[in-house]
Amino acid sequence: MSWRFVREVPVGKSVAASDVQKDFGLWHDQALKEPVQITQSGRETIYLVSAETFHQLWASYRRAGSTLELSEADLAMMDNAEVPSEHDYDYEDDPSPETNPGIQR
Repeated sequence: MSWRFVREVPVGKSVAASDVQKDFGLWHDQALKEPVQITQSGRETIYLVSAETFHQLWASYRRAGSTLELSEADLAMMDNAEVPSEHDYDYEDDPSPETNPGIQR
């Protein structure tokens, strides 16, 4: 299945709202396979997704929380966390800011 990305969101098909209204069954079946972007006046307005996709999205949304909700134990665990050696680096190895405008430290 090939996906194209609109605003970092994978979208399978894009269709005008008027076309969805004319043939809802077709777009319903398409949404069971992949998200369908529905546009109005050429702008994205909504997405039609399967119930399975909706529940996956909703579950991930509900897992997100505020950092204010972290316990002292969570904060201590984060303070004591270490970067694995294969991902460790030294800022001295980075190119200087003059060679990469926009990088601020």
